[in-house]
Amino acid sequence: MSDDVIGRWSTPVANLVERGAVRKFADAIGDFNPLYRDDQAAKQSRYGRMIAPPTFSRTFDYGTIEGFELQKDGLIHGEQAFHFERPIYVGEEVLCSMRVADTYTRNGGSGRMTFYLLEQKGESKQGELIFTAKMNVIWREGGAL
Repeated sequence: MSDDVIGRWSTPVANLVERGAVRKFADAIGDFNPLYRDDQAAKQSRYGRMIAPPTFSRTFDYGTIEGFELQKDGLIHGEQAFHFERPIYVGEEVLCSMRVADTYTRNGGSGRMTFYLLEQKGESKQGELIFTAKMNVIWREGGAL
């Protein structure tokens, strides 16, 4: 990967937040909050409608950055943090994109490692920022441990 991909955003991808997908995701993570599955309960909430669990944003497509592809063999998910301006609403379309914010290489006990700092964002169709996420992934040269 060349340094010219640093700072470049992917083309935004539209992701529809479907009721059934939200319900299945909530089931999978063992979260039975009625805001994720019950229209009537959600209408009575401060949000006025059903919302998705915050980590549902991990299921979205963030597009691709031309010239950037992570090799899967030897890839480790380091850490991730989310910041939400508001909940993700069931039924809305979220435009998602990502960028490589930075990259650096270090030598460790198991060999050379490249760190990729990725940023993601989700916006409404009107351009309103819904959330941002920062993720650190590590690629170990030579594959898995």
